[in-house]
Amino acid sequence: MVNRALRAADIPTPGALAELLDAHAYLAGEGLATACFLALKMGRPLFLEGEAGVGKTELAKTLAAVLGAPLIRLQCYEGLDAAQALYDWDFARQLLHLKAAEATGATGAAEAGRLEGELYDRRFLLARPLLRALETQPSVLLVDEIDRADDEFEAFLLEVLSDFTISIPELGTVRAVTPPVVVVTSNRTRDVHDALKRRCLYHWLEHPSFEREVAILRRRLPACTEALASQVAAAAGRLRAAGLVKPPGIAETLDWAEALLTLGARDLDPGLAASTLGALLKYREDQQAVLANGLLRHG
Repeated sequence: MVNRALRAADIPTPGALAELLDAHAYLAGEGLATACFLALKMGRPLFLEGEAGVGKTELAKTLAAVLGAPLIRLQCYEGLDAAQALYDWDFARQLLHLKAAEATGATGAAEAGRLEGELYDRRFLLARPLLRALETQPSVLLVDEIDRADDEFEAFLLEVLSDFTISIPELGTVRAVTPPVVVVTSNRTRDVHDALKRRCLYHWLEHPSFEREVAILRRRLPACTEALASQVAAAAGRLRAAGLVKPPGIAETLDWAEALLTLGARDLDPGLAASTLGALLKYREDQQAVLANGLLRHG
């Protein structure tokens, strides 16, 4: 028996959504669960902003798992344009189609006109993330790191999110029967325009509190002892307050704890902590500062 997708109407309260996320090992606080719940109920995109590694992308992945819907990810970068996000024509297949027609002798004027029309058939269209999201029901569309894209793409995205409609000159208009659940993330490397934020429900994702980080570590890494989780979370908290180039997020804390567990650690042994620092800190200057100032010591 195939389980049907879970609909927003099936989730009665923010607390119920938090429990569903928890069942997939994502511990959402009350504020985040409420913002996510309202985005589902109101049919609005959810705009998540915060430092790298605090769980923005992971929320979209977990939400897709909760809803039983495919996750369609659009990774933003400088220079991203509409064609790369929407669709493109498969020129290689179009050329093969022409060569096949030529081999069968379809070269007359009437045949040429027919062939030209066939070249822009739906079978030759390559759907990129935005078009796939509009054509897939249900789906979760993750627009990841919108702050890396250019202003022009941001304006284009706003237009798509306003009516969930895409015009393809050769084929016509594609309109989402059921709009995708949309999660937009930003690491705030630049300010995103107010117009896009106004279209969305906004939530700033903080680094987790000590208690929540311990709970996340124990939830995601069952082999992690209470002592190790507490010591790792405390060390991560100290490092975030130390003015590092790139403070660790929860993603890095999980990697660090997993590395320690792989080496058999039951608590935060100073030697193992120093030797596995590359799982936590990705800048040489940060590693040197941490070791020089004894920030890994606990107790």
